[in-house]
Amino acid sequence: MNKNLLNLEKKIGIKFSNKNILLQSLTHKSFNPIKNNEKLEFLGDRVLGLVISKKLFELYPNDTEGNLDKKLAALVNKKKCYEIGKKINLENFVIASSSKKQKNNIVDKIISDTCEALIGAIYLEHGFHAVEKFINKLWKNNLKKSVVPEIDSKTKLQEYSLQKYKSLPLYKLISSTGPKHRPLFKVAVKLHNTKFINASGNSKKDAQQKAANLFLKKIGI
Repeated sequence: MNKNLLNLEKKIGIKFSNKNILLQSLTHKSFNPIKNNEKLEFLGDRVLGLVISKKLFELYPNDTEGNLDKKLAALVNKKKCYEIGKKINLENFVIASSSKKQKNNIVDKIISDTCEALIGAIYLEHGFHAVEKFINKLWKNNLKKSVVPEIDSKTKLQEYSLQKYKSLPLYKLISSTGPKHRPLFKVAVKLHNTKFINASGNSKKDAQQKAANLFLKKIGI
C-alpha cells in the first residue's frame, strides 16, 4: 500500500507527510463504508470550482458572467474530472471493492469522485497555493481552449420560455410506434398559450430536441 501511495505522489509531484489523508482520498465507500473519500470529494469539488473560477476571471476579463458560468460548468463537471483522473492514471490507485472495479458503468464516476477527493486532500495538506498550482497545471490545456459550449435546442427554448413567460416549455408525447429495436416517438411542445409544434425521433429525447428546434426556427431564434 505504501509503495502505491509513493507512486501516486511521484505521479502528481506532491508529497504528503500525512499519508492517511492521501489514503482516505483514494478509498471508495464500497471498500470502507465509514472512512472513505466522500467528504474529501465534497471539499475538493468546492476548491476546484474556486480555483477554476479565479483562473477564468483572469483569462477572460471581457467575458460576461453568463459566459464565465458556462465555461466553468464545462470545466468542473464529472466528465472533465474523469478525464483528468485518467490523465494521472487514478484508476491504478483507487481502493474499491472488486465488484465496483469490474462494473464499467460505475468506474467512471469513481474515478471522477476520487479526482475531486484528491484535490480536497492536497488542499488540506498543503493549502490553497499548492492545490491551485496542481489544478492549473492539469487543467491548463482545457483552460486555454475554453469556449462557451453550444447550447442545445431544448435548453435554448427553456431559457427563452423562462425569460419571456416565466414558465417552462410543455412537452407532450403524442405517440410511440414501431418495433422495440427501432421505435418512433412523436412529441409536441408549446410555450404558455402558443400552439403545439410536433416532431418525431427515435427516442423521446431526440423528438423533444427536434420539436424545440422547430419551435425556435418558427419564432426566429
